[in-house]
Amino acid sequence: MTGYAQVKSQVNDGNAFTLSLKSVNHRFLDPQLRLPAEMESLDVKIRRILKERLARGHVEITLMVERRDGEGFELNRSLVAGYVAAFRKAATDFGAPGEPDLNVILRIPGALVAAAAPDGDFEAAVLAGLEQAIAKLNVMREEEGRGMEAELRRRLESLEQATQEVAKLRSAVSRAYMEKVRARMQELVGNMEEDRILQEAAILAERSDIQEELVRLETHIKHFHSLLDEGGEAGKKLDFLLQELNREANTLLSKTSGVAGEGLRITELGLLMKSEIEKCREQVQNIE
Repeated sequence: MTGYAQVKSQVNDGNAFTLSLKSVNHRFLDPQLRLPAEMESLDVKIRRILKERLARGHVEITLMVERRDGEGFELNRSLVAGYVAAFRKAATDFGAPGEPDLNVILRIPGALVAAAAPDGDFEAAVLAGLEQAIAKLNVMREEEGRGMEAELRRRLESLEQATQEVAKLRSAVSRAYMEKVRARMQELVGNMEEDRILQEAAILAERSDIQEELVRLETHIKHFHSLLDEGGEAGKKLDFLLQELNREANTLLSKTSGVAGEGLRITELGLLMKSEIEKCREQVQNIE
């Protein structure tokens, strides 16, 4: 589920920070942290909090620290002193006039180093800000979730109506299959193949009834509704139910293939079911 939240705060020592959270859809929890080098000690703590508060999503966490004037960097005195001494020695040895250029010196890798990590109070403030940011993020995610829930319920209602219509057509399809069995048996009786007659009758009789599929479809739909009503972390359970619904729709289509009349209408309804199920699965992939 998607969302964005940002928290800005200033600590008593004058240092400040900005913490940003951005979440996009993902099957699992995938945190990506961008922390200043001096704050890397917070990595494990931030990941633990995210794991406790979020279940799914690609979450990007960006922490920017704003220090008091003059506290952002410290001078690496030994490195700079060594460079200046080497410069002046070279100037003396070769008789080349000039003085070291400070702008050049400060661009030497390592001449400026990040200030020491903030104290425990600052880290505590950052973690508290993280809790606030997650709360804001979840408000956005919950709002998106309500929209997804409404969409799923509409799809589910369409699926339920299709199932009920198929149930009404069941008896007509059964009669059509019986006629098919009767005609096939009459054809085979002329050849006196009793074993073949029994085999054909058993196969067609097994395919003639879709009651079992209808019962399972209705059961799965009711379970789906109950999971939506309960709320909480249900994404994986809903995805599993949709897989089961799709399996029953496939079986229903397989059993009614080749039957004219009402069988064609059941085929249309079965394809409608599969379409609604697939659209639901696209939504459920984004739900915790």
